[in-house]
Amino acid sequence: MAIFALGINHKTAPVALREKLAFAPEQVPEALRDMSTQLQISDAVILSTCNRTELYFSGSSMQAEQVMQWLAQFHQLTPASLQQHLYLYQDKDAVQHLMRVAAGLDSLVLGEPQILGQVKQAYSQSRQAGTINPAFERLFQKTFAVAKEVRTDTDIGANAVSVAFAAVSLAKQIFGKLEKVRVLLIGAGETIELVARHLNEQGASQLTVANRTYERAVQLAEQFSAKVITLAQIPAQLAQADIVISSTASTLPIVGKGMVEQALKQRRHKPMFLVDLAVPRDIEQQVAELEDAYLYTVDDLQSIVAQNLTNRQQAAEQAGLMISAGVEEFQQWLLLQDNVDWLRDYRQRSEQIKNKLLSRALKQLAAGQDAEKVLSELATKLSNRMMHSPTKAIRHLLQTDQRASQALINMLLDL
Repeated sequence: MAIFALGINHKTAPVALREKLAFAPEQVPEALRDMSTQLQISDAVILSTCNRTELYFSGSSMQAEQVMQWLAQFHQLTPASLQQHLYLYQDKDAVQHLMRVAAGLDSLVLGEPQILGQVKQAYSQSRQAGTINPAFERLFQKTFAVAKEVRTDTDIGANAVSVAFAAVSLAKQIFGKLEKVRVLLIGAGETIELVARHLNEQGASQLTVANRTYERAVQLAEQFSAKVITLAQIPAQLAQADIVISSTASTLPIVGKGMVEQALKQRRHKPMFLVDLAVPRDIEQQVAELEDAYLYTVDDLQSIVAQNLTNRQQAAEQAGLMISAGVEEFQQWLLLQDNVDWLRDYRQRSEQIKNKLLSRALKQLAAGQDAEKVLSELATKLSNRMMHSPTKAIRHLLQTDQRASQALINMLLDL
């Protein structure tokens, strides 16, 4: 049995193709059953995210080719349209790829944590569909253990690698817990939405969204139970904000030095943390001159992100060693399974020899023969029978490569 990983990701295929090849969550059970039945595949897992569609399965090289054709057919595409974008890994390379994916080493954002949950969900769906057998059970449990070790014992996910996450991480460093901190978000675009999501994950619940288009602000605010104000209401509301994060497409600053100065007086000079993620600036540069205002720009955060990305890459090297060890451990387990019949036969043969000689000894004792003589004969015959085949094999080995053979003999016989 060979293990395969077949798929496309953000490195090999444009988003237009990734969208066509994606599996909706409700499609996965049907797809697993269809793939298993049509192609006679016992182990199959489908991992489908915005950045990748991957199929993990066991089988032969011929079945791997059939899986590629099935994948194209399922999504009503031609195999030729996929060929140049697909990658196929086998056995050790497939195992290594799965572990790298689960640990976040193959992600668009190095070390992102969501992928492990997505791999676990894919595994769970396959178990429910009945397409997980002992080898894949062991493979995925080992993968989860390695991914957990990577996240626990390295800094792969400890450092912010997006300006939105960097802004929130910086706020958390300054304020500690964010549950009681009041946050004013200026803008309602993709960046502010990402900031709001990170804030929400860190426990911030007192959010206010200010935007030029009120309806768009409402749409964003509803996701996080936030309040909504217009840009014109910012001067009146600014004093209530402990944190201000802004990202709009405005060509002129929205928050000026005088506005912040007035707000700080109302706050009785309680510090205010401001982050300007816009280009051109949303917050006047002179705000940084105010004693109780701490202003960070997108350039400040970019330098933090660059340093953090370097740290993550160093952690990724450490993670790579952990994954290599995990792959080797799984390969050793797999090799043992391949030879389990041989080991069982050897043990059964030894048991047969023991039982035959023991039965004879018991009959001799029942016939009244001397017990000491019977036991001595049993021990001698049992030893001779057990040593006969290994002794012949040892003589044969020593006639070939003596040095290597001696090491093997020492290991097998514990000499």
